[in-house]
Formats: sequence, structure tokens, C-alpha cells
Amino acid sequence: MTDGERMEQRQERGAERQQGPSREQRPGDRQEPHVQPPSPSAVDAHGRVLPVPDLSLVVLIGATGSGKSTFAARHFKPTEVISSDFCRGLVSDDENDQSVSGDAFEVLHFIVGKRLAAGRLTVVDATNVQAEARAQLVRLAREHDVLPVAIVLDVPEQVCAERNAARADRAGLPRRVVQRHQRELRRSVRHLEREGFRTVHILRGQREVDTAGIVRERRYNDLRHRTGPFDIVGDIHGCRSELESLLGRLGYEPVHDALGRTVDAVHPEGRTAVFVGDLVDRGPDSPGVLRLVMGMVAAGHALCVSGNHENKLGRYLDGRKVQRTHGLAETIEQLEKEDDGFRAGVAEFIRGLVSHYVLDGGGLVVCHAGLPEKYHGRTSGRVRSFALYGDTTGETDEFGLPVRYPWAEDYRGRAAVVYGHTPIPRAGWLNNTICLDTGCVFGGRMTALRWPERELVDVPAERVWYEPARPLATEAPGGADGRPLDLNDVAGRRTVETRHMGRLAVREENSAAALEVMSRFAIDPRLLPYLPPTMAPCATSKEEAQGEGFLEHPAEAFAEYRAAGVREVVCEEKHMGSRAVVLVCRDEAVAGERFGVAHKGVSGAVYTRTGRPFFDDAAITERILRRVGACVDGAGLWAELDTDWLLLDAELMPWSLKATGLLRRQYAAVGAASGAVFPGALGALEAAQARGVEVSALLERQRGRAADAAAFTAAYRRYCWRVGATADAAGPEGAAGGDEPGAPAGIRLAPFQILAVQGRSLAGVPHTEQLALIDRLIAAEEALVARDGAVAGGGAAAPDEGAVGGVAEAGAGVPGERGERARLLAPTRRLVVDTEDEASVAAGVVWWLDLTSAGGEGMVVKPVQALVRQADGRLVQPGIKCRGREYLRIIYGPEYTRPENLRRLRIRHLGHKRSLALREYALGLEALDRLAAGEPLWRVHEAVFAVLALESEPVDPRL
Repeated sequence: MTDGERMEQRQERGAERQQGPSREQRPGDRQEPHVQPPSPSAVDAHGRVLPVPDLSLVVLIGATGSGKSTFAARHFKPTEVISSDFCRGLVSDDENDQSVSGDAFEVLHFIVGKRLAAGRLTVVDATNVQAEARAQLVRLAREHDVLPVAIVLDVPEQVCAERNAARADRAGLPRRVVQRHQRELRRSVRHLEREGFRTVHILRGQREVDTAGIVRERRYNDLRHRTGPFDIVGDIHGCRSELESLLGRLGYEPVHDALGRTVDAVHPEGRTAVFVGDLVDRGPDSPGVLRLVMGMVAAGHALCVSGNHENKLGRYLDGRKVQRTHGLAETIEQLEKEDDGFRAGVAEFIRGLVSHYVLDGGGLVVCHAGLPEKYHGRTSGRVRSFALYGDTTGETDEFGLPVRYPWAEDYRGRAAVVYGHTPIPRAGWLNNTICLDTGCVFGGRMTALRWPERELVDVPAERVWYEPARPLATEAPGGADGRPLDLNDVAGRRTVETRHMGRLAVREENSAAALEVMSRFAIDPRLLPYLPPTMAPCATSKEEAQGEGFLEHPAEAFAEYRAAGVREVVCEEKHMGSRAVVLVCRDEAVAGERFGVAHKGVSGAVYTRTGRPFFDDAAITERILRRVGACVDGAGLWAELDTDWLLLDAELMPWSLKATGLLRRQYAAVGAASGAVFPGALGALEAAQARGVEVSALLERQRGRAADAAAFTAAYRRYCWRVGATADAAGPEGAAGGDEPGAPAGIRLAPFQILAVQGRSLAGVPHTEQLALIDRLIAAEEALVARDGAVAGGGAAAPDEGAVGGVAEAGAGVPGERGERARLLAPTRRLVVDTEDEASVAAGVVWWLDLTSAGGEGMVVKPVQALVRQADGRLVQPGIKCRGREYLRIIYGPEYTRPENLRRLRIRHLGHKRSLALREYALGLEALDRLAAGEPLWRVHEAVFAVLALESEPVDPRL
């Protein structure tokens, strides 16, 4: 940017500030009627009607006794009126105590400021005849970007004196006070507009005061009553052909004039287009764009806000001096070919544009360059300047362009802000804001947002019409837009916009907890594109069968899905291990190119549900990744899915691999203690009984407790085994990298879903199809093992009987496995159940009972079709875990199955856990969508970090 261009921009900004709110409150705006019906306060049909903006600071001006309080009570709500007398009473208990006026006006100004900040019309009832008093009020209005309005009550001195004399609290007021007020009033009236009042209403005489009525005018930017649906179109810059193509994709039908020019576009479903400005400059046909947009606006088919380029063109058409830069020269040349009537219409159209619109009940704000929440619906030169130009840091980048202040990163408003102005490679949501300028005139795309659907629709540019000063896409680290990760992305209270569940909030304390984990223990964030959500437990069961009570039972899960309208569900075996996410790339080069991790020997990641590396030894991670990659290759999925990387959701076993410390401290200690105590206790009781002592009841109870303890030990030992040394170097080619060892024997990985691939999230693929893809991976591994002559098996070794409490040491060799290669991938058994078929439901229950009686943890019930919604649009739980009776001993203790304990445990509060599961699920889906779309790393991590933050919410860990 040249010095002259910088000077011009400063001049433009200064001109906008000087114009002030008049551009926002213009009576000539033809786009929408804004005047509400007159209030019933008009006493006489011949009385004056005083228009007052519905968000303004109304300052009543008049001598004491002029009737200001009566006027305010007649025309405004009691809560809207702040009087100096009332504030004196607050301070001193005496409304006429003039000695506390200083403190009283401090209170008055404080209350006025709070009301204006909250967007409430406020009326100041005080004499306000002194310029200094009014100046403070005008300053307050400017600080809060509202319009100051003066209403002058010019009542004869005699009337004021008589009224004061009739009031007991003012009977002794000297007449000279009224006379002084009248003199000050006369001096002030002529200068009120110069002092900054947007509108001045002067009521002369008692009759005008008594017969006047108030009409509240809706601000021109206030279209909250317009609920859409809308199609919001980003910057056009003279690209008429692309605009017509985009409107066609959105479903608009063009209207042509006698010369074949497009002069309107109508949507058959009554949708309204909204243009964010910058219709002109740089492109090949600015007049054509103006003709179309002006026609749509005039016909009521569209709305349009002003862009900085329209503002500059309007100043040129008004005869003001401007620099013909940034494409304006081309627009002027194109307009010179049009007739005078068209150019006059363009000038009038531009003069009628406002800075922003508030739409859809206040839930949508459309502007050109963005707008912080404190400016929404406000009317001032400052607001208009920000809406047209945004804000800059005062610095320039390497291309000489101003560095813009990232206001959207700090935005936490309820309303979605849709804007343009700054070209970006692709549109994406950030803190409930979205920029739609995707650089069509620079060879990018023209983008529109469908509201309230929040769907993006775009068309490519036909060519590069104007060479940009700065490339649309940069190669700087940190993602597609060159922005690196930043602490401010995750610190404090956060709000994440998701496609499937709207805006989700993360509390500040949860963010702090997640930051501790992410910064100290997590893997390289470039390899951490997803974290799995927590799983919702099924409703508490009261099922009793064969004398056994159940805390969880599949009948509740089937009933819940049936009630939600889900007919087909798939029951998947729940592997008892640790949740693992596996990012596997075809090779190291892919990991470097796609994920930016150019480290030798790194081709992906295996990490836990909190983002930590699963293995301390990176070599083990790579062995597992190579085996999985070989299976993907053998199954032909690289080519079929057209990808060089896969993201898998899986369970990694044994449980003891990651939970050894937990097992030793929490579970093995119980097993060891019971093993040490109960034999002696039972022996003593049996000996006492043999001597004739009556201890049968106590003995029976202790035998039951010993049996429960043994069942507890057996339950957790099923999921613990030794992980042996790695197999021979002669493994399947690709699984272990030629001569490198394969995965350690005893480790099993049970993948159950492919989450995403290059350019696509697979989270919406039905689960039966997902499992079919996983079966192909397992079959490919079987073929690899068979091809190389390795011994099949290599699964779980028997628990080490000599270990404390039955917990085996990981890493020790497994007898009989030396020289053998263990299989890595484990299948997931499943059963499809029809929730509306009693026989099918019964078969599902039997399948679960067989699974759990054989030592299985239980199952997860999922809708066959992923991403299911209820009739009211809410997401259905993506999965409900139903754990087996014996497995739950590990969670609730050895004796939880006793009837008295079950009765107590059945009082479970599941609501928060279920809500958490849905929120984390929506955030996980959002992370996958952003990853698949190639969005920058900080955008993906915004959702990933939020999942980890929600994990710190206090929830019963047994659920």
C-alpha cells in the first residue's frame, strides 16, 4: 500500500466518523418501513408527533416546573425514566436536597450507562438547561453508540412558578431560579444540534406539550422481525456472471429486461438474498451487478449493506474528490457507458445503504467487515466505520497491506455475524462468525451462506479478473491460512460452533484442566486431529433373572432406541481394553506432506482418548502402524477410499497394557487382601462351628463375601495378560518393514470404525458397512500371516498366577510364543437387532448374556444408520454401552450384586453423563469435518481441545 493509499484510507475513515449516525437513521431509506404506529399518548389529533429512535438517549430539557416528569410519565415506561430527583432521594432520602446533586448525578450517569449498554431506551428527567450537564449525557450516548435526542419543554415562566408554588416540597423555591433556568434554556436552544443531539424537538407552550405524541422509530438496521430464510452472498466485486451462477445454484429464477439484462432474481420458496457489500470494483461488470442487486432490493427480494467500495463510489458520484485506486477506475469507466438515469439511481441506492442489519430475532447480523457484539444494532459513525473497514493493528504485512485486528477470535456473542471484506481461501465458522469473501475476483470462489441451514454454497471464478496484492493461500506454517496454533484459541471460556449441535460452551475451569493435559502430556498436535467421546450408559435396569439382579441390561437400550424412532441397531462386542485412535499414513512422506510432521520414522500416531501417546517406545508405535498400513494395503482400501491416510477408532488390548498402575493400586490390592484374609477367617469360623459354636449365619455370610471377592479377581484378570517380546524379524512384508520386528506378541487392536480419510469424514457411514471394511482389514492380516507361514494365534496369554493379585507384568516373555508372530487385529462380533420385533430383541438379549457369561465385558448398541436424529431434530445417542453383570464388579465392587447394594446403586443420575456424551460426540464430528475439509490446524484443534475440556467435567466415574 502506497503512502497515498494509506492517506486516502485515513480520510475515508475520518469522513465516516464525521458523518456520524445520520447514515444509519436516514429517512430516505426505501428498503423497509421502520416507523411504529403512534402511541395512544397523543391527546389531540392536531398535536405534534415526535419521532424517537427505539434505542436512544432522550434528554428532557426545561425549567423546573415545566412538566418534564408529567410528560415522561405520560409517554414512557416508569423503568425507562431516570430522574435527578429520584437519584437525590437514593443518595440522601430527600429528593429536593440540592447539596447532594453531585453524587446524585453520578448515580444518574451510572444507571444511564448501564441501560444504554444493555440496549435500552433511556429518558433523563432533569432540567438539563446547562451545556455542561448536557455534554456529559451526549458523551454517554456516544460511548454506547446510541442516538441522543433532545425534547425541549419551553413553557412560560408564570406556568412554571405556579406549579412550583402548588407543590408543598417546592413552595418556597425562589422565582429567580425559574428565571435563571429560562435564560439558560433560551441560550441553549439554538445550539443543541451543534452539541451533538441527533434530533431536537422543541415544544413551545403548554398546549404543544399536552397534545404532543411520541412515535418510536425502529432503527434502519433493526430487521429482527425478518426471519428469512436468507441466502447471504459474499463479496462480488463486479463478477456478474459468477453472481448469476451462484443465484442459480441457490434456486433463484432470473428476471430479464427488454435488452436481456438480468434485473431481478426471485426464489420460488420466498427466500431473501442478503448482500454483504463490495458489489463493485475490480471485476468486469460492476454496472451489471448493481443493476441486478438494485432490482432485487427494490422488488423486496434482497437486502444489501454497504461495503467500503460502495462508500467510495458513492462519494465519487456525489462529486467529492477520491483516489481512483483499488478498482474504482475500472468501475468509473464502466459506468460512463451507462445513461445518466442509471448513474443517478446508483448514487441514490448507495446513499440508502446502512452499515449492518440485525435479522432473525437478533440471531443474525450481516455486515461488510465484521462487527463486535457491543456494536450490534447501534448507530454511530464509529459503528459504521468498523462495519465498513474493520479494525487494524496499525501494522502492515509483507505485501504492504494493513494487518487486521482479529476481532472474531474474541467474539462470544449470541448472534451469528456474517461478513466479508478480507479474502480468504475458504469460508469457515469461527466463534459464531463467518467470512464469505472467498476472493472470486482474484480467481477464487463466490460463496453464499444459506440461513438458518448454515449451509455453504459456492461457485468457482471464471478466471482471475484482478491480480491480488496478497495470495489467497499462503504456505506459512499452521494450516491453509498460515495461522499457527495460539494459546488464545483454547484459554478461558470458549464457544465452539458445531454443525450437528449448534454452539457448545466450554467453561474456563475445564479449559484450564485440558490445557494442563494437552501442553504437558499430549502428542504432537499435528497428529492429534480427533478425540473420541465418552459413551453413554444404558438406563438403569431392574431386571431380575434366575435370582440374579442386573444393574445394566440390553432391554433398556433397545427400548430407548425404539422410543427415539430407531428401528435397526447393531450390537457390537465391547472389547475390554483402552480406547485408542490410530492415525496411519501410507508412508512417512504422507505424514510430512499432509500433517507437517517431517520426522524420520514417523508415519502416524497411536494415542489414548486423552491425547497421550499410547506407547513410550516410538518403535512399537511404528511397528503397529506398519502392520495396520500393510492390512489397509492388502484390503485395497488405499485405492478404494482414494486416500493416503486413515483415522481409525479402536480398542487396544490388553487392559493391563495401559492400566497396570491402576490395577495394582485399586484392583489387585483388593484381590490380594481377600486372598490373604478370607481363608484364615473361614477356617476359624469352620473350626468354631465344629466345636458347636453357633456361627452358621456368619459363616455363610463370609463364604458369600469370599465368593464375591474371588469373582471380582476373576473378572479383572480376564482382561490382563502379559505382552510378550516381539516376534521374529521374518515377518510379513510391510507389517514390520522388511527385516524389522513386528508388533509385540499379545497386543491386540480391535478397530471398529474408520473415522476419516483424505477429503472426507466417514462418521456418517452406516456401522454395518464400517464393520465390513474392518473385516476386510482382518482378512488381509490373515492373508499376510498365512503367506509368511507365521503361526496363527498369539492372542492372550494365560494370566500369571504368581503375579500379585493376578496382574501380569507387561514386557516379559510369554512362554510358547518365542519365534511366533502374534496377530495384531482382533475382530468385533456383532448382531443386528430390530427394536420393533420382540423375537429379534429377545435374540439380542440372549446374545449379550452368552457374550458376558463367557467373560466378555458387554456390548455397545448403536443405530445402524449413523448421525440419526429424533423427530424434533435432536441427535440420538450414537451408542449406548451395556456392560455385563460380572464385569460391573470391577466398577462397583465385589459385593455390588447383593440386593441391598443393587437397590442403592440403581439410584443413578445419568442425565449429565448422557448430555456430556452427546456434546463430545458433536465436537468430535466437527473436528472430523474440519479435518476432512482441509481446514487449518487451529480450527481442527478448537473442537479437539473442547472434547478434552469436557472430559474434566465432574461426572460419576463409574458411569
